[in-house]
Amino acid sequence: RKTNRAGGIEGGISTGLPVIVRGAMKPIATLMSPIESVDLKTMKKVDARRERSDFVAVPACAVIGESMLAWTIAEYFIEKFGGDSIEETKDNFNSYVKKLQPRIKKNFR
Repeated sequence: RKTNRAGGIEGGISTGLPVIVRGAMKPIATLMSPIESVDLKTMKKVDARRERSDFVAVPACAVIGESMLAWTIAEYFIEKFGGDSIEETKDNFNSYVKKLQPRIKKNFR
């Protein structure tokens, strides 16, 4: 392919290009009026202050997105190659790669 518009995966199969994931998140809720809370040092009832912290969410969202992508890829990897042990999973993967190489040579000369 000349482009990677599919994001590196087509029909559940890697195209060999970088995997591109697009994500979205909703903004963090803003606390416009104080609500009742508790001061954990004094254990007294206090009103929470008005807060707006939207700017903090972007770095956390990137970490969460990367973690979820890794988890999802791992789930599909185990579904495809899984076994009763890590050794069996490795053997299954290595066998797949070995069988794949002649096909790659044949189709991508």
